[in-house]
Amino acid sequence: MIILENISKVFKIPHERTKTLFHKIISISKRGYTYEELFALKNISLRVRQGEFVGIIGKNGSGKSTLLRVIAGIYRPSSGTVTVNEEISPLLELGLGFDPSFSCLDNIYVYGALLGYSRKQMAKKVEEILAFAELERFADAKLETLSSGMRMRLAFAIAIQSVAPVILVDEVLAVGDKVFAEKCRSVFRRLKAEGRTIIFVSHDMGAIKEFCDRVIVISDGRIVKDGDPSAMVTFYNQNILKIANT
Repeated sequence: MIILENISKVFKIPHERTKTLFHKIISISKRGYTYEELFALKNISLRVRQGEFVGIIGKNGSGKSTLLRVIAGIYRPSSGTVTVNEEISPLLELGLGFDPSFSCLDNIYVYGALLGYSRKQMAKKVEEILAFAELERFADAKLETLSSGMRMRLAFAIAIQSVAPVILVDEVLAVGDKVFAEKCRSVFRRLKAEGRTIIFVSHDMGAIKEFCDRVIVISDGRIVKDGDPSAMVTFYNQNILKIANT
């Protein structure tokens, strides 16, 4: 069970421009130093039941990714409380922690360590990861020599090794070409069948309608609608994106 009660997240944006560290220190101490408060989330209350697959949709800048980071514990809410009763695996920034000067194989072990796996545990998964990412021939190649798409395939293949009961997903189905994207979708079908609790942020409305039991529409940091996936996609298109006849 995931419970969010009156969650708000405020970021402070400074407006006074400074050129040097000295000027920054002086400007902070001056009374004239000003900043703007940006409310990324505004009084969000939400409950996600165990085994539920919940989609979150909204325009860029609406607060979707910030909400996932608050749930994951990456950001602390400015106010409100977050309760998560089980371990979380956040698939948010694929490839974060990769070292481009390391080989694919070395990066598998490094990324695995970030996910909490020992080297011995990752050794058992190496062949499966490389096969899923379609990078068997590139195991010893430096990551910096690979395309961005190949790097993302490797990151996704490692990230899905997690066995956490709660998974947070931010646009990862956009990884790779159409064929690889279908492989990713098959993974989410499996995770759903296993009864994982999944919160899924995406602009892919086809995937939202295929996977989600329920969809939440966010606009300007607030939840504006919550309900059936098809109905929520229609509402989003017609009322948020202003697209007629969808």
